[in-house]
Amino acid sequence: MCCVCLYLPDITCRTLKKKRNFGVILEGESLGVLINKEIDKLLESTSRSFYPTLKYLPKKIRGQIGLLYLMARVADTIADSKHGDTNTLLNDLNSYNDFAQGRSSDLPNFENLASLQKNQNEAELLRNVSKVLDGLADYTNKDKELILECLDTIVGGQTLDLERFGPANEGDQISSLASNQELDDYTFRVAGCVGVFWSKMSLTHIMSLPPEDEELFFVKGIRFGKALQMINILRDIPEDLRFGRCYIPGEALERHGLTPEDLLDKSNIEKFRPLYDEYLDITSDHLDAAVEYIKMLPEGQFRLKASTMLPVLIGQRTVTLLRSGNILDKNERIKVTRDEIKSYAKKLLRALLIPGGVRRLLEKNKTLE
Repeated sequence: MCCVCLYLPDITCRTLKKKRNFGVILEGESLGVLINKEIDKLLESTSRSFYPTLKYLPKKIRGQIGLLYLMARVADTIADSKHGDTNTLLNDLNSYNDFAQGRSSDLPNFENLASLQKNQNEAELLRNVSKVLDGLADYTNKDKELILECLDTIVGGQTLDLERFGPANEGDQISSLASNQELDDYTFRVAGCVGVFWSKMSLTHIMSLPPEDEELFFVKGIRFGKALQMINILRDIPEDLRFGRCYIPGEALERHGLTPEDLLDKSNIEKFRPLYDEYLDITSDHLDAAVEYIKMLPEGQFRLKASTMLPVLIGQRTVTLLRSGNILDKNERIKVTRDEIKSYAKKLLRALLIPGGVRRLLEKNKTLE
């Protein structure tokens, strides 16, 4: 699992686009060529919901964010492959990253791995890795440095995932993270680092902060990413267990008289609930930091505010739903509905247009948890 970018769901973009008085942000703008036509086609085919939202980001950082997404998607596709042994996948993953980082001149041939993919768009992505990496040449050395720094950290997290759990194959054996420290490190590697990337890219191209505030901005950006990844982890427990992966630390489970296998039984929810609520509280605290992050964005940065606010609003609502549902019941899919997302989109629009509206909306939504 990798939270590659903060973004507006496609359904929200369609809702906002209808608002003509929001033209300062959205009116009549087409995406055009983002990186280059070949890479844009790969990006569009591998992420049908993410790609259309790029037009709603500030122009100066769209391409860089899109390219990082695609480069991380390559790594995800390798690491999450349900075929092949652990050592082979680890070698492919790290060889890919070494080539991207300039530490190696040999790019692996992913044809065999591509042929095993059920998703043909991901198979095509693996066949065109060299074209994706060629996209780095379109950006400044500083931008390339930021993209590669983030990719290196993400791949580090995926490497640890493979070492701990092996390939994502269905099976009887379940492994768990060992401790809360491992969980926190994992959420940083696959998501918190994206908050740093997003923040540095914003400061490089579209906004500024007093030097004494920049470090705080990065810290809150890290917690923003961690919040979104914690939601993924806490929402996807049944699916992860099916593939032998338990991101709830073994030490914590043992403290409550539980094992990873116990989480397969939905009747254990009341025994699991106190521990689960602890992690929901941690997630909620990270979301509070994300709210503070948004408050640090300049008032005139409508696009940045829009693209960061909605994940927080949806995240807050998701935490509320997770507190009351039975997450151990694999048939009870807990998620924010499309109608709720539409409602948030309308509220977001009004908040951006009214002075102080952003702060009031985020604080009111928090009280509903």
